[in-house]
Amino acid sequence: MNLKKNIKLLAFIQIFIAILMVVPLLVSYHYGETKAAVSFLITIGIMVLISGGTLLLLKKVEISNLKQRDGFFFVTFSWIIATSFGAIPLVLSGDFKSYSAAFFEIMSGFTTTGATCLTDIEGCFKGILFWRSMTNWLGGMGIVVLFVALLPAIGATTGAGTFHLMGAESVGPVKGKLTPKTKTTAMALWGIYVGFSVLETIFLLFGGLDLYEAVTVTFSTIAAAGFCVKGASIGAFNSAYVDVVVTVFMLIAGANFSLYYKAFTGKIKSALKDSELRWFFFIWFVGSLLAALQLTFTGTYSNILTAFRYAAFHVASVLTTTGFATTNYLNWPTFSIMIVVVMMFIGGCAGSAGGGMKVTRIETLVKLTGNTIRNRIHPSSVSKIRLGDDIVHDNTIMSIAAFCAIYMITWMLGTLVLTLTGIDIESCMAASILSLGNIGIGFGKVGPAGNFSIFPLWSLWVCSFEMLLGRLEIFTVLVIFSRSFWKR
Repeated sequence: MNLKKNIKLLAFIQIFIAILMVVPLLVSYHYGETKAAVSFLITIGIMVLISGGTLLLLKKVEISNLKQRDGFFFVTFSWIIATSFGAIPLVLSGDFKSYSAAFFEIMSGFTTTGATCLTDIEGCFKGILFWRSMTNWLGGMGIVVLFVALLPAIGATTGAGTFHLMGAESVGPVKGKLTPKTKTTAMALWGIYVGFSVLETIFLLFGGLDLYEAVTVTFSTIAAAGFCVKGASIGAFNSAYVDVVVTVFMLIAGANFSLYYKAFTGKIKSALKDSELRWFFFIWFVGSLLAALQLTFTGTYSNILTAFRYAAFHVASVLTTTGFATTNYLNWPTFSIMIVVVMMFIGGCAGSAGGGMKVTRIETLVKLTGNTIRNRIHPSSVSKIRLGDDIVHDNTIMSIAAFCAIYMITWMLGTLVLTLTGIDIESCMAASILSLGNIGIGFGKVGPAGNFSIFPLWSLWVCSFEMLLGRLEIFTVLVIFSRSFWKR
């Protein structure tokens, strides 16, 4: 690993984030929010000064042929740096009283967690709330993926190392390229992402939302994130039409974006045959239907269509790790609540904007369990695990099993640390899993009617670290703490 190359790249991404921050600055100016606009202006100035000075000092350092270690280092620290500077306007504007809370909020944004410690969302500056939602959108497809796509525009090159940068940030057990060139892949993914964003915004405008509301809701929906400019989340709009639109686009965000690329390039049948996609929709539909049936039979809702509207929304919201809410599902019957809780441990598809363990890993473990049972009955038989037409190799199965194990261990350790706050165990368990899974809403005191304002400031740093671990799939971050990583 070449530290100077990485520091220079980090300076570039710092300038990149500063340029993006001009957008909420203009939003603040548009709404006459002088204090918010000044806070963005000061932050941009600080970022440009620091990054500009760094680039001058390292102007002779060439960024080329980055290795896998460089990818792990750069991706991890680019997210930390983006969050560190991204939190400054929240404090300078006065909307946040502490940097710890602001850091937590922006880490929640970039990692598409959507968890908040704000108690009066509508009381904040519109520019600050726009930036908060914009971090959702940037983190959904990945700030490094966008950075790689725009590298030529800023005069930087990483040679063959661009694949290592994208690979360290992309989610799922299989890393790959859609096109021979990594930069073309990055541009294709962001092109699809932007296209869906524009489409959802148009649909929401037809639903009666103004442009500000439509854009910010889109930012969080298509990123499977969950920040909203309303304290009551999507429920504030009280519209069945909006609920349906958001549900559809949450499911779009929870599917593998490479399948959309296949579909748009004429391989629609291949995309529809994808095993993980079928499992994803099967889990969502069955979970929604079971919850809707109980909600109807218990009289929680007057008819099956209304019950399915709310059940489908919340099952999709938690399965895709978006974290939107239209009602307090903790008031539902226990079985329906449990369906939502189970979704927290599944997540979206690999290569999606969603977090969690991923459907493909769950599918693999289910099939591995079936094979193990068969081998107990027929010890001499040889069984292969297939995902669609592809055979899953043993090393991939071991990697998936290891990930799921460390995921559960991290959740339990996070819960253990959070219990030191003195808050009830249910809320601590929920806070840990929704941070690690990048879900945003959970149960207990961090359910749809609550948030993280109940936690002391020190514990917000713990949750922030869990969010980063979850978004970068744990090993990308943990590898930096290994002794072998720093050996030559």
